[in-house]
Amino acid sequence: MKIINSLKKRFIYIIFKLPRFLKYYILSTCDNVKGKAKFIQPCQLNGKGEIIFSDKVIIGCSLSPFLYSGYGYIESRNKNSKIIIGDNVIINNNIVLISEGEGITISKNTLIGTNCEIYDSDFHNISIDKRISGKPSTKKVFIGENVFIGSNVKILKGVSIGNNAVISNGSIVTKNIQNNVVAGGIPAEFIKHIN
Repeated sequence: MKIINSLKKRFIYIIFKLPRFLKYYILSTCDNVKGKAKFIQPCQLNGKGEIIFSDKVIIGCSLSPFLYSGYGYIESRNKNSKIIIGDNVIINNNIVLISEGEGITISKNTLIGTNCEIYDSDFHNISIDKRISGKPSTKKVFIGENVFIGSNVKILKGVSIGNNAVISNGSIVTKNIQNNVVAGGIPAEFIKHIN
């Protein structure tokens, strides 16, 4: 039985995992990646800016949805853009991080659920005459230490999330969240304090 399980694991790796990792590695365009993350799920790293992985960063989870059907996407779009992921950060499957301007910082010991998106830009101006060709508005995103972000959460430009905060599943975070609180909803609002 051990031999069969070992062969099965090799088969899964060679047929399903390795081609996907190679695909997104080849598609990646960011030449300014510092540090190393442990990738459980393939991740495409793009852009002209910096992507910085601190120690013990994990991206992807084998016992979670979207492992085989999705991939991570991290883009530090412009030369001055920067995405910093702190020590011991664990990010589940299907993450999208895009910095077009001021940058995104995810501080140490943060947990992020599946299908989350974090942006420091609107990407398009909301004025009708500037929507297609106008310059987008950007503001830094900062996520504090020991934060727990549930699945399907969207964090928009200019948001700062305090230390030890919890963001509930399906929330859209449009404004700052204090330290030691649970927040959730659309838009995310204070729910309760954490002791």
